[in-house]
Amino acid sequence: MEWSIQDIARSAGTTSRTLRHYGAVGLLEPSRIGSNGYRYYDEQALVRLQRILLLRELGLGLPAIAEVLDGQRDSAAALETHLELLEQERQRIGRQIESVRTTLRKLKGGERLMAEEVFDGFDHTQYEEEVTRRWGAEAYRRGDQWWSSLSAEEKKAHQQEQADIAAAFGAAHASGLAPDADEVQAIARRLHEWLRPAVSSVSAGYFAGLGQLYVDDPRYGFEGPGAEFVRDAMKIYAERNLSD
Repeated sequence: MEWSIQDIARSAGTTSRTLRHYGAVGLLEPSRIGSNGYRYYDEQALVRLQRILLLRELGLGLPAIAEVLDGQRDSAAALETHLELLEQERQRIGRQIESVRTTLRKLKGGERLMAEEVFDGFDHTQYEEEVTRRWGAEAYRRGDQWWSSLSAEEKKAHQQEQADIAAAFGAAHASGLAPDADEVQAIARRLHEWLRPAVSSVSAGYFAGLGQLYVDDPRYGFEGPGAEFVRDAMKIYAERNLSD
């Protein structure tokens, strides 16, 4: 049995453009290409795409995903590992849900809040391995120390600013502005300032590399052309204003 690229894109919640890109970089080749030029995928390709999507949700970029897939040929064993990680994530989200429920109940009832209840399931240290792998142990230590020093309100404000910056990029892209437009570069400046407290020194290479990460990693809320728009804006800002 096989499926067309449109069928796969619709079922997987992605785009034909993304699937073609996966094929171009050797990550997911179509099972065959019809005489009409259409791409078709068989069951083996479906399983491979599932693994790709799972690894992306774990924060791996496309080059790292390729290494994982090449190094672990046994799809069943790999999916068992993925399933275990997904179960852990479900448990964490369940803890967050119960944390919010407890907070709401206590707020409505005038009860005293306990910090360990409010933040149960919101353990940012889950990103330690990823940050260390990408930018080094010192980067994680510095960021962790800064984040731990913030009050609950300061953490909330910092997260809200991140959401506002993402929304501003989205509005700029939707309005047809170019990445080098003054308005867009002002948003890139906001992002740079948002990063500085946690990173201390945001170099041109770091900032531009983070922009590429936004393209490679869907967890950051940018996808497709929107992610590329943000990446290009950050690269331009880095070249114009930052140094290595």
